[in-house]
Amino acid sequence: MVIPVNPPPLDRTSPPQTSDAGPCPASALPEGVRARVRRVVYEDQRAVAELVPRLTARQTAGLDPLPAEPAELAPRLLHALRREIRALPDDTRRLLLLAAADQYPVATHAFLRAVTAGRLDTRPLEAAETAGVAHASAGGVFFRDAWTRIAAYGTASPADRREAHQLLARVLGGKDETTRRSWHRGAAALGPSARLAAELRIAADRARTEGRPALARALAERAADLCPDPVAEARLLALAAADAWRSGEPDRARRLAARTDDSALDGVLALRAGNASEAFDALLTAAVRQERSVDSADLLALATEAAVYTGDLRRCREAHDLARWLGVPPPGILAGLTAAVEGRYDDARILLEGTAGRCGPGGDPGLLIHSGMAALMLGDHTRAATATLRAAASARAHGIPAPAAQAMEFRAYADFWTGRTRAAEAAVQEALGQAHATGQDNGACHLQAALAMFAAVRGDEEACRERTAAVRSHALAHGLGLAAALAQWALAFLDLTNGRFPAAAARLRALAGFGPGHGHRAIRHLATPHYVEAAVRTGDTRVARAAHADYHRWATAVRSTDDLALSARCRALLAPGAEAVQHYRAALDLHARGTRDLERARTELLFAGALRRLRQRPEARDRLHSALAAFESFGAPHCAAQARAELRALGTALTPATAGAPDPAAVLTAQQLMVARMAAEGATNREIADRLNLSPRTIDHHLRGVFARLGIRSRIELVRLLADGKAP
Repeated sequence: MVIPVNPPPLDRTSPPQTSDAGPCPASALPEGVRARVRRVVYEDQRAVAELVPRLTARQTAGLDPLPAEPAELAPRLLHALRREIRALPDDTRRLLLLAAADQYPVATHAFLRAVTAGRLDTRPLEAAETAGVAHASAGGVFFRDAWTRIAAYGTASPADRREAHQLLARVLGGKDETTRRSWHRGAAALGPSARLAAELRIAADRARTEGRPALARALAERAADLCPDPVAEARLLALAAADAWRSGEPDRARRLAARTDDSALDGVLALRAGNASEAFDALLTAAVRQERSVDSADLLALATEAAVYTGDLRRCREAHDLARWLGVPPPGILAGLTAAVEGRYDDARILLEGTAGRCGPGGDPGLLIHSGMAALMLGDHTRAATATLRAAASARAHGIPAPAAQAMEFRAYADFWTGRTRAAEAAVQEALGQAHATGQDNGACHLQAALAMFAAVRGDEEACRERTAAVRSHALAHGLGLAAALAQWALAFLDLTNGRFPAAAARLRALAGFGPGHGHRAIRHLATPHYVEAAVRTGDTRVARAAHADYHRWATAVRSTDDLALSARCRALLAPGAEAVQHYRAALDLHARGTRDLERARTELLFAGALRRLRQRPEARDRLHSALAAFESFGAPHCAAQARAELRALGTALTPATAGAPDPAAVLTAQQLMVARMAAEGATNREIADRLNLSPRTIDHHLRGVFARLGIRSRIELVRLLADGKAP
């Protein structure tokens, strides 16, 4: 959360960076790097085209931060724009400088007052309007684009820039304008000043408290530039780096962090974009160094998240013991997870319910995310969705975009459980772009895993395998055991719904490991019901019975209606013959009071199969029609195909309505529908790929899937179908 506070001399041209890999087009960059490139150059394609060939091989791979200063990002573009600015009259350039200083990099909204105080004539701005550089209005000066504004500032001499800042500082005399006045005073300074550095530090603290991390970053970084004390300078740089991260400037944050020795900062950056195991160690080290300060709880909460992401929840005991040693109450879900890992399920329920209950509106985003995680563990998907939605809203209100994307990681699972796949998939896609743009590569990996899970439910095998390949590649390199396990579950669910039962059982057996201290509770929770189904299909139920016993103990302890329903389904699958019927009925009674409608439909499907084998055909038929309607509503074609196969086995003729008419909104995934609409509007595969941050190969695959699902052969038919709003 650090934003450059001291703009560099923009008329200085940086030497081109060398790349031992040679230039590459923007479309060839990794998705995360491509998103950050666009963000750092203000979405300007001219700057993108200039910056990408100048990146080093390590920057291209995302290993090193991108340049942070404008003069390093697009020197040729700035040179051309400065030449355009210099062609304007002197009085016009002076007004443009004053407007630019008022807007970049900190918006202070004092231009009009400065014009009045300086007795300046605004008529020379007409020359800027004529040249198309900027236009004036009652609200001030509006530049053609961000780069023109930066060029207008950099074209002036250092003395003229100082004079502009001094004038702006002079007119910012209001009670609520102290912070921005301090900024201009610092920007006008000639050299190091302990007094000014202290003033800027106070102003940065104030901006941080007010939820303006971008302004706090600028002030803290400028304070570091002016600070004559190396120790104090390092502390200011660490604060600036933290503010840069919170305000969505990951590359600037990493560059500032490299100038400090701050284990807390290292831990945060590693948690979001580095190795999760290393992040856990760094955060615990930082908590010890805090020596019982109030920040220790925040660091331990982050360490808990690191343990969750690694998939090794046994490390929660280390963080829990450290909290006791520091005299800090275990924050967030730490105490609940520790109890769950140790097999103290009743204690875990009480502790997790306490955390899940702290989900009121307007709270701290981090605490709300922990509340959502606790609710997920308890099977309370409604409360999980509420907590994560409030976390994202609170993050946006505080000007910190990173937690908004992180909240969506966990909101996705609540939506997944409850069958809201179409809306959730679109929301995850949006969050994925935000995670990439703000440097949260590990969060992006988890969002990719969520998309793989959605693709598995929708039966989109190629998309699922493409997503899981990306997840596994990143997860293995960054110690993200949770994301890797979620991707493994997605592949297993594909195997299960396609009848590849031995493959599904093999994948799920590893995920459903049971017993205190073994595996990730959330993954066992996800995998066990499906593992029992796959194991029964293969006839090898020894391990499945033990896994179910532990699952039932957890479900009973946390009192989750949905988990108890799935436990009853497992018992039905493991029971012989007619004995299974009572367990299926118990499962459906529990499902009726729960929220996991997709799993309810799968229970009906399995129950119908058992009823058919017991020759109870009328009830089997009713159950199958109910399951089929649910699967079609959720957009789960493979599950729907299983229901149709069971109906055919009963000798039931499928009407066109039962078979499912090819209505685009009903049969296409959220992403397929977006691709279809763009294609119908005339966009090429390459254009669609650029807009959705996907590869042209993936777009081609999606279009083939669209054509297959809708029963069409060309884009002309697609245009007609979407225009009519129905399938042919």
